[in-house]
Amino acid sequence: MSDQHKNDPLHGITLEQILNRLVDHYGWEDLGLYIEIRCFNVNPSIKSSLKFLRKTPWARKKVENFYIDTDWNEGKND
Repeated sequence: MSDQHKNDPLHGITLEQILNRLVDHYGWEDLGLYIEIRCFNVNPSIKSSLKFLRKTPWARKKVENFYIDTDWNEGKND
């Protein structure tokens, strides 16, 4: 593995995997509170969110950064 990939925490993870994992962990409602993006708050779905995030670099970056900062050892938020 190259040094570049060692330093990339998202290497090998697709946007769809990121989104599914965040939705499973937080749910749409909480995710929409943490990341204020309309596609998470108005009729949210994986398909529509992926479409938006793939076309909108600033929103994708927010989601990727939130994924990196998430404490996966913590239980699901209820």
